[in-house]
Amino acid sequence: MEDIKSTATQIKEDVKSATEEIKKETTDLFDHATDYLDTFIKLKTVTVTEKAVNVISGVINAVIFLVLGLVAFLFLATGLAIWLGDLLYNRAAGFFIVAGFLLLMIAVISFMRKKTILPLLRNIVTKKFYG
Repeated sequence: MEDIKSTATQIKEDVKSATEEIKKETTDLFDHATDYLDTFIKLKTVTVTEKAVNVISGVINAVIFLVLGLVAFLFLATGLAIWLGDLLYNRAAGFFIVAGFLLLMIAVISFMRKKTILPLLRNIVTKKFYG
C-alpha cells in the first residue's frame, strides 16, 4: 500500500511539474507571439510611411517640374509669337497663330485624356506607391 501511495505522490508531483512547465512554455509562447505582433506592426508602419514619403516626394518633384516647365513653355510660346509676328509684320497675327496652335493642342490632349493620359498617370502613381 505504501508503494502505491509513493507512486501516486510521484505521479502527482510529475503532473504538477509538467503542468508548471507547460504553463511556463505557454507564457513564453504568448510573449514571443506578442513580440512578433509588435514587430510586425512596426514593420508595416515603417513600410507604409516609406511608401507615403516616396509618393509625396514624387508629387513634389512633379509639381516643381510642372511649374518650371510651364514657365519655360510660356517664354517659348511668347518668343515664338513675337518671332512669327515679326515675320508677318503683325505681332497680333503671331500671337493669334500661337494661341490657335495651343488651343489645337488642348483639344488633342482632351480627346486623348481618357484613353492614354489618365491610364499613364495611374500606372506611374501605382508603380511609385507599390514599386
